[in-house]
Amino acid sequence: MDLCGKVAVITGGKRIGRIVAQELAQQGMNLVLSYRGSKEEAEQTVADVEAVGRRATIVSADVSKPADCLGIFDQALATFGRVDVLINMASIYRSKPLQDVTVDYWTTDLDVNLRSAFLCAHAAIPLMRGVGGGRIVNFADWLVRSGRPRYTGFTPYYVAKAGVVALTESLALEVARDNILVNAIAPGPIVPPPDMDQQEIDEVAKATPVGHWGGEAEIAKAVALLCQTDFITGETIRVDGGRHLE
Repeated sequence: MDLCGKVAVITGGKRIGRIVAQELAQQGMNLVLSYRGSKEEAEQTVADVEAVGRRATIVSADVSKPADCLGIFDQALATFGRVDVLINMASIYRSKPLQDVTVDYWTTDLDVNLRSAFLCAHAAIPLMRGVGGGRIVNFADWLVRSGRPRYTGFTPYYVAKAGVVALTESLALEVARDNILVNAIAPGPIVPPPDMDQQEIDEVAKATPVGHWGGEAEIAKAVALLCQTDFITGETIRVDGGRHLE
């Protein structure tokens, strides 16, 4: 799909999402950026997009809520009149021992990491059909793609991201005849979490076959590929520097 002049909706557009937005803008896309608690960062991303001659708009939304998801696409239509691409990046990543996981904790993890992807896709698909097709890119996790939980304390997160893989495959089958391709990215060590110390950062790099963290640009490249493809669908692509081979 030629991306020039097309419109992409990105949920959870801070940190890595900002670099993804910049890449898609460079490809000629206009953007709708949803945010929940990072308005300033969203506005900075708008400035990035406008700096390369494209347009962007932001919308405050809790993507675990159906009405908020619909609001994102209402704004996309009001601003640009179409939706061609959906990038489901909204996510939370947190750890808690199993005995301390409450129903509310479990529900929040699944709502943000899985339910939101379904809600946004469900809202986007009719609009994509209306313009002759589209692309949906979800975000899973390299461990889930590899079928290896590996670390304790992440049961709700792991289950939610496994659901993202299943959702990706099922949606891909449902909408393939509409020229809507649905794929997922499963990131590995891309950028260190803010609370990770240097020793831990170095240990992760050493455990990764390519010997270093990936950096945000590697995710942006993968997103662009899955937006441009006319034949890949139902795939979950690991972007992990070979970490799954360890």
